Amino acid sequence: MNYKHLYYFWTVAKAGSIARASEQLHITPQTISGQLSLFENVLGETLFDRSRRRFALTDAGRTVLGYAEEIFSLGKELEDVLRHSPGGRPLQFRVGVSDAVPKALAYKLIEPALRATENSRIVCREGKVAGLMGELAIHQLDIVIADSPMPPRIDVKAFNHLLGECGLTFFATSRLAKEFPGDFPQRLNGAPLLLPGDDVAVRPKLIRWFDQNRIRPRITGEFDDGALMAAFGQAGAGIFSAPSAIADRISDQYGVEVIGATEEITESFYAISVERRLSHPAVVAISEAARQELFL
Repeated sequence: MNYKHLYYFWTVAKAGSIARASEQLHITPQTISGQLSLFENVLGETLFDRSRRRFALTDAGRTVLGYAEEIFSLGKELEDVLRHSPGGRPLQFRVGVSDAVPKALAYKLIEPALRATENSRIVCREGKVAGLMGELAIHQLDIVIADSPMPPRIDVKAFNHLLGECGLTFFATSRLAKEFPGDFPQRLNGAPLLLPGDDVAVRPKLIRWFDQNRIRPRITGEFDDGALMAAFGQAGAGIFSAPSAIADRISDQYGVEVIGATEEITESFYAISVERRLSHPAVVAISEAARQELFL
C-alpha cells in the first residue's frame, strides 16, 4: 500500500472535497484526483460516491477512513514522543493564533508554555480560524487559540477547551477622555469609536450592548487586528476596547487610560485541539495558567 495515497484519501475525506484538500496540501486538484484513482485501483474498491457535489464516502471508504484515522493518530503520537523526549533538539510546540485574538492576550496565554519544559521552542502561526483548522487537521499545529469555539461549518474532528472568560474595558487618550466626560457608558454616546471587525467574536455582542443602552457612538474605524486598532487608539483616532484581562498591559503599552469597563459583554477564549483530553505539556501549562493567573 502506498501511504502517500492513503494520506491524500484521508485529507480529502476530512476536508470534504478535493478542492479544499488541495488548498491544505498545496497540491493541484488534478494530482490529488489522479492519486485517489490509483489508490482505488490498488484496493479494488470505490471509496467515494462521485455522483454528488460533495464527495460522500462509500461503505468501503468509511472502513478505510477508520483505519487511516488510527494510522495517522499513531504517527502523531510517535512524533510527539520523539519531540518530547529529553535532551537533543529543542521540543517544538506549534500553536496557531486566530488574528482576532489580541496580541497581548495571545502572549499572556502562550508564555506559560515556555516554562512547561526546560528545552522548548514555540512556533506560532497567525491567520483565520478556517486556515488554522486545516493545519490542525493534518497535525501541522498542536493547538489553535481562538476567540470562539470551532465554527460548525468546518468539518474537522477537534475539541473546544475553554481557557477563560472576561469582561470588556474601554480605553482612550487623555485628550479624548477629557473631551467626552461623564458617567460610563453614556459618555460613549456620540464619541468616536474604533470597532472590532466582522471576524471578531465580540463585535455582535458589542453592537447589541450599544442598542440595549441606547448608545450611538460615531464609528471611525473597523479592525480585524486588535493591535492595529490599539495603535490607532493610541494616536487618538477613537475610543477602543480590549479584554479586561489585559487592561493594565494595554494602558502601559499604549499610554492610554481606562474610561470604563463592563461585565455585560464577555469575551471567551478557547484552545482547540484534536485531543478530547489535553495531554501535551505545553497545552496543559497554557490551560492551567489561564485559569489560575489570567482569567481569575
